[in-house]
Amino acid sequence: MAATSPEAESADPTHVYPAEQPAAPGVGLTGPWPDRLAAIETTLREMSLQPDPQKMVLAYGQRLRHYFAYDGLIALSRRGLESPAYRITRFTGWPRQPDPWREREKLPVFKSGVLSELIYGDSPRLINDFTPDPADPAFEYLKDVRSLAAMPHFDGGVGLNMALTLRNTPNAFDPERFPEIFWLSNLFGRATASLAMARELGEANKQLDREARVIADIQRSLLPAALPQRNGLDLAAYYQTSKNAGGDLYDFFHLPDGRLGMLIADVSGHGTPAAVVMAILHAIAHTIPSGHDDPAQLMAGINATLTARYTSDGGTFVTAFYGIFDPRSRSLTFTSAGHNPPLVHSARRENVTMLGSVQSLPLGILADTVYKSDRVTLEPRDTLLLYTDGITEARNRRGTMYTEARLVDLLSRCAEAATAQETLDALLIDVDEFVDGTPAGDDRTILVAKVR
Repeated sequence: MAATSPEAESADPTHVYPAEQPAAPGVGLTGPWPDRLAAIETTLREMSLQPDPQKMVLAYGQRLRHYFAYDGLIALSRRGLESPAYRITRFTGWPRQPDPWREREKLPVFKSGVLSELIYGDSPRLINDFTPDPADPAFEYLKDVRSLAAMPHFDGGVGLNMALTLRNTPNAFDPERFPEIFWLSNLFGRATASLAMARELGEANKQLDREARVIADIQRSLLPAALPQRNGLDLAAYYQTSKNAGGDLYDFFHLPDGRLGMLIADVSGHGTPAAVVMAILHAIAHTIPSGHDDPAQLMAGINATLTARYTSDGGTFVTAFYGIFDPRSRSLTFTSAGHNPPLVHSARRENVTMLGSVQSLPLGILADTVYKSDRVTLEPRDTLLLYTDGITEARNRRGTMYTEARLVDLLSRCAEAATAQETLDALLIDVDEFVDGTPAGDDRTILVAKVR
């Protein structure tokens, strides 16, 4: 067989069939049943070790040559082609076997001849008196062939691929064995297709993972590079996404007279879609003119932009809390758009209260939502805790949630901590011990502010 491959040379030995040699009688599948069983077991075990469809096909070809006498193999495909066109994807006479899943465009295409008739015939054929036609476009592949077994590989009920076993002598195939060979050939074809699909999915997942990591890096760059050091507050923050990227956000706004705006938000959903909305939210919050001095005005401005341009389909919303701390009066003016009420531990009264007096709808639902503000006065050593529901809804191995009540109890027990970071560390330890290694199902964000 003198037909040549589109790629005649290769340094990769796994892409090369064994050198052609005269066909020997088939062995291994014609003797006593224990010998046949052992041969099949060896073949299946070897196939299961192959992680790559190209290598599995070549290894199977070597096994097939050992078990069934043949002089050559041809593989055809009509995927993506219109009748009568077909593509030759493999041929034992090629010095190098291209990977048909990755090098499809390098493979020869023909539009007529006996191979076209066979693959579009869509049925198995055994021809023991084959005579090639010199006018056939694939004559170079068939010129020595005198017996031919054509086996379509069905996909969706159609023989989109075909394997042909070739012999150079007439009447070389036993018709009694042909049904089983056809059956095995199709099973192998399905296994190969599954492995090829798994490889493609693996490569696609790797690409998606790389893109998600880039998105996560961009997202994290939107978070404050450093915590404010003045403004009468000792601050500590923690941020953990359940995936590469997430939908939580915390941010600060430096306002006149030493005041500090503190924003925490949680986009519905997880992963990349939530991260995109988080980035949009960050941009809106930083571009609303003269709105940061009034919490209700800022929230209304963000909500109007989100509902008008980004969340009109109703599938996405954002919970958020925004408060302004004034170090001169130690007052916190705040509003909330459906967010978890922050907690305040009073050092003097030794109790914990929730800032839930001005709850309203989350952002991105109704454009005309009205947001109101409230005000509380904090005292030295009071602790303000802002968080997202990834904390209170964290689950352990039994499916039990951490809960707001446990968070309140923890804040009460660690209120004497000297710094905000010590309070944060105690909280994280408690959450970690509770979940006991259970992966985070939601993003987790915490902001601790201790009045100096």
